[in-house]
Amino acid sequence: METSDGVTVVGARILRGPNLYFTRPAAKITLRAPSYLGGDSEQLRSLAREMAVRARDTGRPDTEARRGFVLRVVERAVRLLMRQAGVVRIGVRVRPGETLDEVVVVFALNNAGRARAVTDVIGPLLSGLLGAEPVADVFARAGEHVRSQPPGERVRALRPKVPVVAVTGTNGKTTTTRLIAHLGMTAGLRTGWSSTDGVLVQGEVVESGDYSGPGGARAVLGTSGVQFGVLETARGGMLWRGLGTAYNDVSVVTNVSADHLGMDGIDTLDQLAEVKAIITKVTRPKGWVVLNGDDPRVWAMRATAGGRPWCFSLNSESPSLREALDGHGRGITVLDGDIVVLHPGASPDRLISLVDVPMTLSGLSEHNIANALAGAAAGLGAGLSRESVIEGLRTFTPDHRLNPGRMNIYSVSLPQGGAATVVLDMAHNEAGLEALLRVGRGMVRPGSQLQLGLGTGGDRTDEILVRMGEQAGLGADRVQIQHKEHYLRGRSMEELESFLRQGLSRVGVLPTASWPDEFSGLTGLLTAAHDGDVLALMTHSHWAKLHQWLMEHGATADDASVVRRKVVAARGEHEAESEIARIWSLDDDQARIEAALVLHRRFPKDGRVLYELAGAHDSAGREAEALEHYDQALAVRLDEPYRHRALLQKASTLRHLGRLEESLAILDQLAEDYPDNSAVVLFRALTLHDLGRDVEALRGAARQLVATSAEPDVQRYLNSLTRFTAAIGE
Repeated sequence: METSDGVTVVGARILRGPNLYFTRPAAKITLRAPSYLGGDSEQLRSLAREMAVRARDTGRPDTEARRGFVLRVVERAVRLLMRQAGVVRIGVRVRPGETLDEVVVVFALNNAGRARAVTDVIGPLLSGLLGAEPVADVFARAGEHVRSQPPGERVRALRPKVPVVAVTGTNGKTTTTRLIAHLGMTAGLRTGWSSTDGVLVQGEVVESGDYSGPGGARAVLGTSGVQFGVLETARGGMLWRGLGTAYNDVSVVTNVSADHLGMDGIDTLDQLAEVKAIITKVTRPKGWVVLNGDDPRVWAMRATAGGRPWCFSLNSESPSLREALDGHGRGITVLDGDIVVLHPGASPDRLISLVDVPMTLSGLSEHNIANALAGAAAGLGAGLSRESVIEGLRTFTPDHRLNPGRMNIYSVSLPQGGAATVVLDMAHNEAGLEALLRVGRGMVRPGSQLQLGLGTGGDRTDEILVRMGEQAGLGADRVQIQHKEHYLRGRSMEELESFLRQGLSRVGVLPTASWPDEFSGLTGLLTAAHDGDVLALMTHSHWAKLHQWLMEHGATADDASVVRRKVVAARGEHEAESEIARIWSLDDDQARIEAALVLHRRFPKDGRVLYELAGAHDSAGREAEALEHYDQALAVRLDEPYRHRALLQKASTLRHLGRLEESLAILDQLAEDYPDNSAVVLFRALTLHDLGRDVEALRGAARQLVATSAEPDVQRYLNSLTRFTAAIGE
């Protein structure tokens, strides 16, 4: 880079598309100007007068006030330089850099040669202004240099010939991109899309790698025959190279949350939101800007957006939905369990029931509900038919085929017996981890645990790493740390882990293991798992390897029906809960048995159904058959509370069959496992009575009554009753 006394050019690049500063290509130059930041105040005031800088208060040296003055001087200097070079009108923006003496200056341009020429002279120009040479001569010489240079290549952003949807956000943009592309293909359009996975056309990979920048846009729109383009747009591409297209027909912003802060001069969420808003400013006036109405920073983007607002919100009563409709926009939300589109002055248009949208994981995945809303709005806004959007929502599955790496769920047999659920997700920040924990917890059956493989990239701030550790400790039952060796980003594993451990320790949790990579983390979690556990892994570089290993070792990818079954089971229910309830609404014993047998034929190895079948026989007085079914239920997986109830009912059946010692053995174990369960105590007392052990039966029943009764008189005489009960049989 060019260096001169007092001023150094530390960075220069051409932004070849709409960017943070302009909706057209621009040149960005980063300067370091310590001679201005710490210079003599009187000399700087004199220079400001000669240059006609409006505000001439220089501020004290090496302060933020002085930096503000330097920004004004640099902006004016660039404008005067361009005027000397023969450019009458030009857009110029200046911003503070990453250090106090750093200035970022950006100006709109049409030709690359001008950017190089200005980069060559800006350092000597600014240094020369502080020298003895007349100011006018310094500008004249620099302007002549710029004017004499060849214009070079013309810089123009790509102007799409087909409908284009641009998608950005901190979380959910890849899934939303894939969904919109699926809607386009469902509508019969030859669809191309770009994302962090690469460039794809009709689902076939054309280029692999991270194509979430302008290169991805050029690759998609440059592919012959593409009729519909969907472009994932990441912050890095927008900051470093600008957008890949001059405009879009629909823009989507999923959310803005803490991620990659402290990089490229983006230190706050408000600054990050400003970057994400770039795609909304170049949406065509008749197009749609699809914004998350539940995220205030995103919803605020409507004020500067180029297109019409289309709000998506999980809350049907959200003020943002009303504001969208009042502004002649549209809304999309969930109403009575249906995805509905809202038009001004019209009744809600019900598209599809939420339970029929596989990507929502039976409504468990709140963030994917939001992604479904955003994707549906984008598809409709891009002109896809209502029928195509509905069918696309119905057929887009969150599995390894259509949405690899995002909430992919597997059933895995454990070497130590039983089975576990594995969730692979590219959760990489606080919002992603929160979503992964919510989904994982929503599939944990009673008595089982959520185990988390915690890990992320090194390009997070110390504070974010600590907070993620705290999140993990609060949300999971057990935590193992698994590193991402290719994404340390300048940190060591030890340093990164220390911050995660610090967050875990804040909530009293210690990781049970630490692994150097995702693959060993998966095998470590499987080794520590128990039947019914859910193993949630934050994955990135090894997703494909983990998926392949799981499939080679007998795992099955869960489809929507299996996921729904797991979600229902986690609530302590059965997918046939209403049919089970119907069995017990029947008054006739034989009718109950026949209804239970019908259910048993559908679920022949289901522990809960076998338990209900046993109960139906039991209530009809057919104890021998009931006993057989209780044993079958207990031999397979039977979650609580049904497992201990099956044991209790089996013990009662054994008593009726005269097998008293077997009955008592079960009840003794239940009394040890559930000492506060009054039903166990009473059933045990009945078996003891039949065995002729009335004193022991009375003592146990009386002790339980004294210990658990809240009757005022029992409490009044509690000490006496406790003493008298203990003396029974003495």
